[in-house]
Amino acid sequence: MLRRWLMGRVTGRLPGPPAFRPHRPPYLNDLAALAPETPTQGFSGLKGAIPTKPISLKLAGTTIRVEPGQEADLFKRRFEDVETLLSLHRFAWLTDSGDDIDPAWVGVIWRAWLERFSAPSGEWPWHPYTAGERAVNILAFARRHGLPGPLDETLPVLAAHGPAIAGRLEYFGDHHTSNHLANNGRGLFVLGLELGLAQATEIGARILVQEAKRILTPSGLLREGSSHYHLLYLRLYENVATTAEAAARPEAAAFRKIALGMRKAAQNLMLPGGLPLIGDISPDISPATLLAALELESEAGPAAFAADGWLRFDDGPWSGLWHASPEGFSHMPGHGHQDMGGFELHYRDEPLFIDPGRGAYGDTGGAALYRSATMHNGLMVNGAEPFPPNRPYYDKSFRRLAAGPPPELVSSAHGVTLRHHGFARLPRCGTHERSWRFQGPRMTLQDRLQGRGQAFVIRTLITPLACERTEHGISIRGKNITYALESDGADITLEPVTRWLAYAKGAPATAIRLKSATQLPFDGSIRVEAR
Repeated sequence: MLRRWLMGRVTGRLPGPPAFRPHRPPYLNDLAALAPETPTQGFSGLKGAIPTKPISLKLAGTTIRVEPGQEADLFKRRFEDVETLLSLHRFAWLTDSGDDIDPAWVGVIWRAWLERFSAPSGEWPWHPYTAGERAVNILAFARRHGLPGPLDETLPVLAAHGPAIAGRLEYFGDHHTSNHLANNGRGLFVLGLELGLAQATEIGARILVQEAKRILTPSGLLREGSSHYHLLYLRLYENVATTAEAAARPEAAAFRKIALGMRKAAQNLMLPGGLPLIGDISPDISPATLLAALELESEAGPAAFAADGWLRFDDGPWSGLWHASPEGFSHMPGHGHQDMGGFELHYRDEPLFIDPGRGAYGDTGGAALYRSATMHNGLMVNGAEPFPPNRPYYDKSFRRLAAGPPPELVSSAHGVTLRHHGFARLPRCGTHERSWRFQGPRMTLQDRLQGRGQAFVIRTLITPLACERTEHGISIRGKNITYALESDGADITLEPVTRWLAYAKGAPATAIRLKSATQLPFDGSIRVEAR
């Protein structure tokens, strides 16, 4: 795929990435660059108590214990995962710990941070996403307990967050701008309203309104392929809507409309047994904490969501969520995985087949493995994933040329059907059609793969439940139900894997692999019955 694109660029048949001005989205061109502003709204100060007991800080991927007097060494620590370091500098542990944090500890940790990092820089502690998260988290704490001080130092440093974020906005052209820019806007908007910084407020509000048009699909879903990130940005827009309403800002109605659309979409993602963690899991806040704050109900939405690549289907005791990126390729930039043909299926309120999510970011090791088709409830041919990796400089016409027309994901009276052409890029392979049919306690999964010649096909189903072999297939033991799985004569193996519950935090699960050395075209079925 990459070679085809490179040859197209060398020969002039394919266009290069569109021109853009980094850090400056076009809709801000009529506004002056953000200059330093002096806070015009004050805060009461946090009482200067000294903590007497140790504290446990919940960081991305780990929890660390800090003894009284050790706060000065906290920011000298080294971490293997940069996300752990960033969560420390974002004061994200305030969000995931709620009111369990002793305010005295926040005061001394903030002072320790000020001593080393008060001057804006181009390093990780002042990355615009990190600076925005830190400002929002500290100000949310200050509304409840008072602003950690000294105030004459804290207020100017917080005000300096505005130009630091605005000067390095995470805009890299329409083709390569992710959800981060909306987060930058949230940081500026909240910072501006809380401290009375008029220009920061105006820039932040405009970013939030305009970025919703970019990062959300017409049905209100985050386009980047992650259910957890959708909830993260639902919370973002609900929070700025509430903040704007309290301040009688003119953007309040627009923010609330965005948030309501996102909430409706989120209810469609929720299954009776909980939220399927499809795509990446954010290190910013755990899914459990986020779900508790949002108080979402499970509610099947209209078929319109299927056009955006997400299909919710309910039939009797069965409820499922299917994800098929509208272009076949995972959205770039984004947080989606190689999950074409994948799904999560619950029987009543019990997750039976799940998407395991991903416990870390990266392009090697376990991070790459859990993004791959190997760790999804799909089908692979000769070791190949349904679609090749996406890249930000591939345009829509090239993707269509390389991997055929968009996938078709539809539901009918008693089932779901997916048809895609991603495997047609492989020698002697053609269209893949996958259908799920439900009848009472039974589900049949049928795969039809066009082509000719020999092929090695692997189908995977991942379950959080205990499994064992039987004479006819696999027995899956639920809470009160046993599920019998039978197939078409494929060689079945059981493999221990991880179900990720939060960033870097998982639980045991099992991958059921059905392997077939076959002649194309391939026609195979898997039958599951609750007993």
